[in-house]
Amino acid sequence: MKAAVWHARRDVRVEDVPEPPSPPAGQVKVEVAWCGVCGTDLHEYLGGPLYIPTDAPHPLTGAQAPVILGHEMAGKVVEVGPGVTRVKVGDRVALCPIIGCLECQWCKSGLMGLCPSIAFLGISWHGGAFSQYVNVYDYMCYQLPPEVSYEVGALVEPFAATFRAVKQAAVKPGETVAIVGAGPIGLMALQSARIAGAGQVIAFEPATRRQELARQCGATAVIDPVNQDPVAAIGELTDGAGADVVVECAGIEATGILAGRVARRKGRVVVMGVFEQPAPLDYTDLVYGEKTVMGSMGGYGVFDEAIQMMAEGKFNGEPLITGRIGLDDILTGGFDALIKHKEENVKILVSPN
Repeated sequence: MKAAVWHARRDVRVEDVPEPPSPPAGQVKVEVAWCGVCGTDLHEYLGGPLYIPTDAPHPLTGAQAPVILGHEMAGKVVEVGPGVTRVKVGDRVALCPIIGCLECQWCKSGLMGLCPSIAFLGISWHGGAFSQYVNVYDYMCYQLPPEVSYEVGALVEPFAATFRAVKQAAVKPGETVAIVGAGPIGLMALQSARIAGAGQVIAFEPATRRQELARQCGATAVIDPVNQDPVAAIGELTDGAGADVVVECAGIEATGILAGRVARRKGRVVVMGVFEQPAPLDYTDLVYGEKTVMGSMGGYGVFDEAIQMMAEGKFNGEPLITGRIGLDDILTGGFDALIKHKEENVKILVSPN
């Protein structure tokens, strides 16, 4: 079968690889329908290895570069291993990409994302979703109802991540939420904030196309941080207070600082962006404003809720899908399109067929 294989920084190749064997106990084989190109894939392509094991095998899975990329996926179960009861052949599923040891305090308490031995589908696992088939643990599979297409199902993982971040920030009905960066994650976080009952949802985004999408996804206001004073602009919308909750979704130095500054006194800042390098914060502002900064990694624990929101029509994924391509076109039509023309693209989906 064909797969997109990461060999090194700026070295991803579409090549023939062996199809996964029949799944062992506790695992299932999934035929991939669609997989989204994630910011993490781009970070590994441009600046990696960040999480891909290169010098030694991963301590939990034994995986090591070269690895098949891809984790934002939906597909159909085509084979189940011994002891699997969670899903059956023919089930339509979305996947949570997190793989834990199942033995540490974090895994046992439902916080698998904090497992010290954590591994990820498409990064530190024997397979990834930029391929026709992948073997995964059954606990990674979440069933898709008929109302959720495979294309929108490929958005479950990133949407669940934003849904969890908004829950971690404890957004209350009527509060003002600011979204810093209206890329794929930002636009999903915007919808998650609206679902949580936020009163105002204010997006910070310089790209015209993404500003339009932010309004389409329910933003009550959009601020261009390049051509406007962002702190003054949000002050005008909040009687000088700032946002109750800020979700940082861009992962660059300037947006990290901005996220802290547009939060109100006692405000909460949740960081979702993936930073390739350590970045500063305005600590004086945090101290004198008594603001809280927290991180949020992944959507584990809320996949069923996220899928339910999709099935009920509370989440609109179609405007976010700006491209559908085949696996052979992943470098030009996927990676390059998102890197060189990110202002025009949001989520590009890849089909192996």
